[in-house]
Amino acid sequence: MTEGLAELHTHLGGSVASDILWTLAHEQGIALPVKDFWEFDRLVTVSDPRGVANLDALDAIYHWTELIQSSPIAVERSVHAAIGGAYRSQGITTLELRFNPMKRNRGGERDLDHIIMAAIRGLDRASLEYPQVRAGLILMMDRTFTPEQNEVIVEKAIRYAARGIVGVDLAGPRPGGGRYDYRQVVPMVEAAREAGLGVTIHVGEEGGEIGRAEIADVVDALRPDRIGHGILAAGDEALMEALREAAIVLEICPTSNLLTKALPDEDALRQTLHAFAAAGVQFTIATDGPEMMRTHLRDELDLLLRIGALAEDELEEANRRGHEASFVRGRALLPTA
Repeated sequence: MTEGLAELHTHLGGSVASDILWTLAHEQGIALPVKDFWEFDRLVTVSDPRGVANLDALDAIYHWTELIQSSPIAVERSVHAAIGGAYRSQGITTLELRFNPMKRNRGGERDLDHIIMAAIRGLDRASLEYPQVRAGLILMMDRTFTPEQNEVIVEKAIRYAARGIVGVDLAGPRPGGGRYDYRQVVPMVEAAREAGLGVTIHVGEEGGEIGRAEIADVVDALRPDRIGHGILAAGDEALMEALREAAIVLEICPTSNLLTKALPDEDALRQTLHAFAAAGVQFTIATDGPEMMRTHLRDELDLLLRIGALAEDELEEANRRGHEASFVRGRALLPTA
C-alpha cells in the first residue's frame, strides 16, 4: 500500500490486546474464571484456528471484554490503546472504533455519560500521541434493546457529535431468532442523520433467507451509508443492484466471517468478493476486532491477495474507499510538525 490504511469496522471489545485487558481486569477487581494469563488470553480471543461454532459463541467472548471495559478508566485506556496499536502495528491512519455504551455501564450502575466521555478522553489522548491518525467513535444500538434504550444511545451520540462521536450502528442477535423489524429504529436513524452522523448497520452476516430479507429491509427503511458485513447479498442480483444504486459501502471482515462460519471456507470468501466486484458493489476491508480475531488489517489484505479474491489494484481501491467512506470528517487529530 502506498498510503496509510483505513479500518472502518472494528469493535472496541475486540481491539484491545489481552495483556492490557488482563491488567484492567485486575485493577478493577473483576472476578475472572481463570487465574493464568494464557488461559485468559484464550478466554478473550478466538484462540482456536478453526474458529467458533457460531455468532452466539462469539458473543460469549465479548461478554468478558465488555465486562472488563465497564468503567470509565477501562474505556478510556481501551480507546487509547486501540488507536495507538492500530497506527504502530499497521500504519492505520483512518480508524473508527464502535461500541455499545449501555453494555459497559453495568446495567445502569455506571453513568452512561461518564462512559462515553471516558471514550472521548481516550480519543483525545491518542490525538496528542498519534496526530497522523484520523479517528472517531461509533455508538451502537442493539436489536435486543427496547426502542427507548436505543433512542437514548442515539441521543447521546448526537450530544457528543462535536467531541468525536461520528456515527451510529445497530447490531446484536435477533430476539427470538426471527426477522427483525427495522422500522422501529427509523426515527433514531433519521435523527442521527439529521445531526450529521454517519449510519452503518450490521446485517446480512448470517441467517440465510432471513438475513437476505433483512438486507432489503435495511436498504429500504434505513438507507444507511454503510453496512457491516452484508455478505449474504453476494450472488443475489436484486440485492446487489439495490446496494449499488444506493451507493452503500459494505464493510467486509474476511477472517471474522471465516472464524464464525458465516463463510464456510476461502473459496466462498473468494466467490463473495468476486460477485461484489463484478456487480459494482462498493466495499472496504476490515478486521471486526484484530486482537480478538488474532489478525490485523495487513493480514486481511494478504489473505485476499493470496487466495485470488482481489488483485493488488483492487485492494488499493478498497483501501482508498475506506478513507473516503469514513465518517471521520477531517478530525485530525492535531497537525504534524
